[in-house]
Amino acid sequence: MQGLQTLDWIVIFLYFSVLFGIAWWVIKQKQSDTTDYFLAGRHIGWFVIGASIFASNIGSEHIVGLAGTGAKSGVAMGHYELHAWCILLLGWVFVPFYMRSKVFTMPEFLEKRYSPAARWFLSVISLVAYILTKVSVTVYAGAVVFQALMGIEFWTGALIIVILTGIYTVLGGLRAVVYTESMQAIVLIIGSLTVTVMGLIKIGGWNNLVSVVGAEHFNLFLPLDHPDFPWLGMVLAPPIVGIWYWCTDQCIVQRVLAARNETQARRGTIFASYLKLFPFFIFIIPGVIAYALAKTGQLNLPASDQAFPAMVKALLPVGFKGLVAGGLIAALMSSLAAVFNSCSTLFTMDIYKKIRPKSSEKTLVFVGRIATGVVVVCGILWIPLMKFISGELYHYLQSVQAYLAPPIAAVFLLGLFWKKINSSGAVTALVGGFVIGMLRLVAELKKEYLSGWLYTFANINFLYFCVYLFLVCIAIMVVVSLFTRQPSYEKIQGLTYSTTVIEDKEASRASWNKKDVILSLVILIIIALILIYFSPLVIA
Repeated sequence: MQGLQTLDWIVIFLYFSVLFGIAWWVIKQKQSDTTDYFLAGRHIGWFVIGASIFASNIGSEHIVGLAGTGAKSGVAMGHYELHAWCILLLGWVFVPFYMRSKVFTMPEFLEKRYSPAARWFLSVISLVAYILTKVSVTVYAGAVVFQALMGIEFWTGALIIVILTGIYTVLGGLRAVVYTESMQAIVLIIGSLTVTVMGLIKIGGWNNLVSVVGAEHFNLFLPLDHPDFPWLGMVLAPPIVGIWYWCTDQCIVQRVLAARNETQARRGTIFASYLKLFPFFIFIIPGVIAYALAKTGQLNLPASDQAFPAMVKALLPVGFKGLVAGGLIAALMSSLAAVFNSCSTLFTMDIYKKIRPKSSEKTLVFVGRIATGVVVVCGILWIPLMKFISGELYHYLQSVQAYLAPPIAAVFLLGLFWKKINSSGAVTALVGGFVIGMLRLVAELKKEYLSGWLYTFANINFLYFCVYLFLVCIAIMVVVSLFTRQPSYEKIQGLTYSTTVIEDKEASRASWNKKDVILSLVILIIIALILIYFSPLVIA
């Protein structure tokens, strides 16, 4: 297995020269107010929106984590990567309300729909979620890449990632993030696709791969008694996490909020949905290939989370190896930059501005930059504790998200479709769901010291726990809302389907055409075909 050669380092240097050149060009543009800094002036087109959504989602934690999961457990976690339909849900169901409300953040939307209390609480939850699931995981995965590909010590690599990413994110705002992400998305897909093809050639083709690792490694629907990924849990839980992540998470939705109009926002989500079909094949499958190569003695694989970096070092030619390595590093930087910018927006617009409403635009941008630094430090401090939840990176990520997603998904989803849901119901569900989720997280960390019903609580499969918590949050919202005062029509006008005026409905209908519908249906058909092929009915 050969490491990076001189030509690889030259390619990496040239790649990052172009990347930072784009960032510098953006930084020199006008950044005079919060709309420019946090939402790129609300003037982004569909291509940049779609590529940016994809790049924000696919960081090194996905590449390292998905390949690691593929090597260790097969394609079962692929259910989470077939969430292209959730991105369509964002474009077709949520975008009309978000665009009409002209909000900067998702907590701000909750304030319009419910109350300031809902906004405050979601802001705090979101910042905690970013520390637990985004900042720490991305930095960890990036440090793994640095260590595996370049031989740079873990913590040194982590600090390099944070500093480099922080520089252009803090200076350039969202505009610098989305334009650099567009380039990174293209390089990432091309590089990862090459790794997949080279791996298949090395192992002797698809049929040989299946015979080496066994059909069970390609089964999306594992038995009900599977300790980690029972098929019923994988069918029910990922959609809950998907609705939270793709339709209500600031890091993703901020891209559509920056769109020129509803048409560009929706088409950006359709484009992102097509891009989202790639990870299953270019990140999970390479992990399976790495397992097969290791099993046949053709690859040294010391740990499952090193599957993708090991494939890059072993299979790619000099020069191209440097390009893919640069793409990996850029991927982690793009997703981390997205988190930094979202944290900055959340803290500045939802917390600081509420406390000091008369602050100048310059002060707001400065405060957001300081807040970003604090979040980064907290994320780095959390990394050593991650191993107590799961030694497998992507499993860890989905476990924690399963504890955070249900209350937020329930509050947004029911809020759009049922006008009787009020602030009391929403806040009770948010607080109650968050407390239960955090209790589960603490219990899982201390599971070996528990017994009785507490041990049972800590040991429930994380997928089933996600479903139970979602149902509990819905029940809380419905019961509390029915026994407290209903919101006035004036308060929620235009924020639910039943209170949207005819003019807004007609404007939204005019924003899409038959081509948009056909392109969306094609995505659903592709997802259905993937689910059928990777099922016991076919793959066995």
